[in-house]
Amino acid sequence: MMMMMSGARRREEPPHAQQHAVANGGAAGRGSVWGKALRSDSAWHDKDEFLDVIYWFRQIIAVILGIIWGVVPLKGFVGIAVFCLINAGVLYLYFSSFQQIDEEEYGGTWELTKEGFMTSFALFLVVWIIFYTAIHYD
Repeated sequence: MMMMMSGARRREEPPHAQQHAVANGGAAGRGSVWGKALRSDSAWHDKDEFLDVIYWFRQIIAVILGIIWGVVPLKGFVGIAVFCLINAGVLYLYFSSFQQIDEEEYGGTWELTKEGFMTSFALFLVVWIIFYTAIHYD
């Protein structure tokens, strides 16, 4: 019963907005994806679109944290563990509290939490190593 209520609270996009995006060759559709991503409680009709947003948010977080960890300088397991906690935690709060997604539609909380995690982890390591080496290595 609770899941049905959360789905009913979502705002629906007007049908003319979808037709407008198609009429413009999808250019307006690309902008509206990020618009929906930054608006709370958006309606996601295409599951892959929302998964793409999760994926790219992870990449942005990885680059930002990689730069910070390289400049600070953090080392070892502590840096990796804190990255994993922040990455998973921020995205979990994003899709559960901000977007209020029904996780079961996407395969559960674990599937959304691990979406794009390994690629963001690899990107984080590369950025962290590059910045750490460039700034702190003699």
